Amino acid sequence: MTPRAGTMRLACMFSSILLFGAAGLLLFISLQDSTELTSQQVPGVKFNIRLQQPRDDFPPGSSQDGVFKAPAERVARDVSSRYLASSSRRAVTPRHVSRIFVEDRHRVLYCEVPKAGCSNWKRVLMVLAGLASSTADLQHNTVHYGGALKRLDTFDRQGILHRLSTYTKMLFVREPFERLVSAFRDKFEHPNSYYHPVFGKAILARYRANASGEALRTGSGVRFPEFVQYLLDVHRPVGMDIHWDHVSRLCSPCLIDYDFVGKFESMEDDANFFLSLIHAPRNLTFPQFKDRHSQEARTTAGITHQYFAQLSAPQRQRAYDFYYMDYLMFNYSKPFADLY
Repeated sequence: MTPRAGTMRLACMFSSILLFGAAGLLLFISLQDSTELTSQQVPGVKFNIRLQQPRDDFPPGSSQDGVFKAPAERVARDVSSRYLASSSRRAVTPRHVSRIFVEDRHRVLYCEVPKAGCSNWKRVLMVLAGLASSTADLQHNTVHYGGALKRLDTFDRQGILHRLSTYTKMLFVREPFERLVSAFRDKFEHPNSYYHPVFGKAILARYRANASGEALRTGSGVRFPEFVQYLLDVHRPVGMDIHWDHVSRLCSPCLIDYDFVGKFESMEDDANFFLSLIHAPRNLTFPQFKDRHSQEARTTAGITHQYFAQLSAPQRQRAYDFYYMDYLMFNYSKPFADLY
């Protein structure tokens, strides 16, 4: 073997070793990423924030060193970057922040997602703001129609951008099908002076053959399959509503960098954990009462399946496709085995 050939052989061996090492490193990183994604299946969320004064009463599973990871919040960012890469180049407008409520004393921004604990979150914000001494003192209409809490879109552009860049931004989400059934039960299975005449009459006129004159006059008695027909119709007889609109549209998570994304399914732990992080008064905990239709059971996964059993398999698939981005963005599993 010539010296030149020997040198080339050594160089090839060295290159092979480097390539093998690089491949091993990539495999290790890939496995780490897979492990992180697996851990994101848990319902609760934490977030990346460093506390100024760590407390000694954190919920189980939290870290007292003040550093926390947010599975759902991170998944939302990953989905946004993968599917909606252009969103980072868009400017925030008042429309994007119209569902965000402001609590200046504790520097909190809360994006309201109806049917995901929003009434009780507004109660908490009002107590934090000093507008009430207890969440139990606040009635439903006061919370939603009293105008005590400011929305972010009421500030000028400088005020909006300042709060977005310096306040803790949070939202709570809910399994999309469960949220949809909760909205239907609330708005269509009980007397309602707005949803029956505005939505009910239009839905019955379009989707119920031989609807009675009484049904068309009042808009009452909409059935769940009819409601879903309306939802999936590209030419809806009446527009969308915040109670069943996509969270990705309500809160613009691809445009607004939320610090904390909690889940309705683990509300008590997530909410009280968040309150400890922002140094809320220790006697303030997230309320558990149900102030509307309080005698009626909360919408659960079991109840949701009963309602969706009224639909055909293609209808369930189309409904899943309709909420696909929310399922993906907030790391919810497929609710039925036959969905693809």
